[in-house]
Amino acid sequence: MAADESVCSGFTSWEFDSQTFNGLKQHQHMCASQRRCYSFCKRKSFARFVASKEQGCDGEGGTLWCCCDQTFNEQSAVHKHVARTHDAEIQQLSRATYEHLLSQLAEESEADQLNGHKADAVDVSGWIPDISRVSEEQIKTGPGKVLLYYCYCQVEDPRVICAWQKALCEKLHLTGKVRVGTEGINGTVGGTDVATDIYIDAMLSHPLFKMDKDDFKASDGGAECFTELKVGVYREIVPMGVDPDVISYQLAGIHLEPEVFHKEVETLLDKGDLCNDTILLDCRNFYESKIGQFTQCLAPNIRKFSYFPAYVDQNLELFKDKRVLMYCTGGIRCERGSAYLRSKNVCKEIYQLKGGIHKYLEQFPEGFYRGKLFVFDERYAISSNTDVLSGCRYCSCPWDRYELCSTRFCCQLVLSCPSCRRDGHTACCPTCQTKGRARPETTSETTSETPSETPSETLQRREECECTDQRPRIPQDV
Repeated sequence: MAADESVCSGFTSWEFDSQTFNGLKQHQHMCASQRRCYSFCKRKSFARFVASKEQGCDGEGGTLWCCCDQTFNEQSAVHKHVARTHDAEIQQLSRATYEHLLSQLAEESEADQLNGHKADAVDVSGWIPDISRVSEEQIKTGPGKVLLYYCYCQVEDPRVICAWQKALCEKLHLTGKVRVGTEGINGTVGGTDVATDIYIDAMLSHPLFKMDKDDFKASDGGAECFTELKVGVYREIVPMGVDPDVISYQLAGIHLEPEVFHKEVETLLDKGDLCNDTILLDCRNFYESKIGQFTQCLAPNIRKFSYFPAYVDQNLELFKDKRVLMYCTGGIRCERGSAYLRSKNVCKEIYQLKGGIHKYLEQFPEGFYRGKLFVFDERYAISSNTDVLSGCRYCSCPWDRYELCSTRFCCQLVLSCPSCRRDGHTACCPTCQTKGRARPETTSETTSETPSETPSETLQRREECECTDQRPRIPQDV
């Protein structure tokens, strides 16, 4: 879905055999992890193909691409050309990359087992709390909540932490997503109040993480807010697409407590048009800021956070000699985002909201943040005020409750009011609306493609959506 920013997960849990890739070519069924891997390979192949067409600079600092006797000076233009004209070549490159990756991962998996490094074999029992005094019913049933947290720290062996997190969450019947890397941990999990409280205590008592209870942001919910539990090891604990060894969270801007940030925004609003030296920057994606944002903020029209660095690069004049106040959902994107902006050496000062919108709303539920707060689970949004900032995709009446596009395989979110939905307007755009391929009302396991459909066909179907085809990947706000 549009809200899912993970690149590829589940590698270490795969079983590899010589028939895996042959099964792909014979249109056999693929599991979700394999489809994500193929999608990852296709994006990499697409990026390499575009990079091979790069011809240097145009003399004004911009980049030129040459393909099919045409010259392109915008990244979005060459992307569209390649997608429309060279699809067969991209598919061929993707299949070759996919086969190579499977072979490479199979060799690494075998080597890990031979060396006794298999993550599942790690003894993490010493970090699992004793919950014998708590009944299974208390763990599984009752009022619940969703936790959002992150911790940047040096992790020597992320696989060990990954194994511990998986065992801990399974014992407490938690669902959600946990990303572990050498730079730390980032998670959002849901369960009963009893289970999540035990989880917090376990995190606080672990010797590696130096966390406080205030580092956990809680909202009403539970295990039902997620379809499953996903725990994995990643290069970045928040996917910005920049090597964390190059742009580290340690370069982040100055953290402002919610009350200080509130006063800064108040001053900015009081000055109005007279304040031309400060930018209130939303680091989230367009579908998040669409339903809720701080008053008079700059909200980049980007589809995912990995586009944020390119957005900064193309809008450096906008930030030159400015004070920047940054915010995001829970604070983690600002850690890397502010570090990247600081690396450009164009701003006067860069500040970020500590704890993100979550913590701000705890103190200022009727403050300067208006509308709903988008969350990455089945709820899609939570609210602290009644303001509705967005409108129905079809009739434009006030509406801010997202639904997944009804067209099968489309991963976009749509704002469609009850009246329009009753009239059949349940897709994200006219193109999807005319496809006539309804999303099955079943579990995630049964919504994967049928044996007669290949991953390439699935990806092509997703790319035909107007929501992505007509939206510039990197908008220029200068």
